[in-house]
Amino acid sequence: MAAVAVNEIRKTFGGVNAVNGISLEARDGEFMVLLGPSGCGKTTLLRIIAGLEKPTSGQVLIDGQVVNELPPRGRGIAMVFQSYGLYPHLTVWKNIAFPLRTQGTATDEIKRKVEWAARLLGIDHLAQRRPRELSGGERQRVALARALVRDPTVFLLDEPLSNLDAKLRASARSELKQFQRTVRTATIYVTHDQVEAMGMGDRIAVIDHGKLRQVGTPSEIYEHPANEFVATFLGTPPMNLIEREGGSMGFRPENFLPKELLNGAPVIELPFRVDRVEYLGSEHILYGELEGRAAKREVTAKLPAHATLNGISPGAWHAFAVRETELRYFDREGRRTQHP
Repeated sequence: MAAVAVNEIRKTFGGVNAVNGISLEARDGEFMVLLGPSGCGKTTLLRIIAGLEKPTSGQVLIDGQVVNELPPRGRGIAMVFQSYGLYPHLTVWKNIAFPLRTQGTATDEIKRKVEWAARLLGIDHLAQRRPRELSGGERQRVALARALVRDPTVFLLDEPLSNLDAKLRASARSELKQFQRTVRTATIYVTHDQVEAMGMGDRIAVIDHGKLRQVGTPSEIYEHPANEFVATFLGTPPMNLIEREGGSMGFRPENFLPKELLNGAPVIELPFRVDRVEYLGSEHILYGELEGRAAKREVTAKLPAHATLNGISPGAWHAFAVRETELRYFDREGRRTQHP
């Protein structure tokens, strides 16, 4: 096992900075998530770590050693792609065994490793099936088993759950996280899905336009965003931002509540006109605008399903408020500040 670090990595394609000076470390045994919108540079960074792309500048280090000049197979890395990359004409057993056969591993050792990986991932009963006979979740586990038998020092995962339906994704997230905790190998996981990132990552690295915007635990990223991009990229609905002198003030929809529910706490009152209400089973989402002389300021509020909506009707103004401790402030450049 080993830590992985990138130091001032840059990658330019035709004058466009796909990765723009990113420095980051995934610690030994850590599950690190690279999160950002499509085209932000996260997959390019992953491919640079794997050795599939050469950086324009900067260093990739594995276990403290610079590996820029090493080919992918010399880096001790196993990568699982979105498509899984299984060979359709081979059985599950032969797919898992394939990298060992190409390395000239002894037959007895191949058998031991394949059986071990298949049992660990719960697919030993599928050994003689072919990929077309498997579900999406089963194909994912085969791809992981094939990566695992190589005894990698690092796992790189590029959106491996994006082809699964919502129900299967939820169970696969749990399985994948449990698998990583079992093998304790440094893992770097690319996704644009904030739910995956929040649910799986020990830490999250948020990337936008090729730049690293913030690194932290899920709670740090969510509760204390470093800038307006992070504040609005995480959260469903995203953080409300309203203009103020010198910058913006932000607050999460779940912290924007009817004033009577916040008795006893120092609050800032924000009169709220509700335009429409969505019932989503576990919660109500209220859409509307704040009172003010400036241009229309649209905001959302999130209330639990059991919360009473008595007296809250579309088209009317209501007394809503936010605890002062739940307010976040940003300067004119969108960077987090500590004070109003």
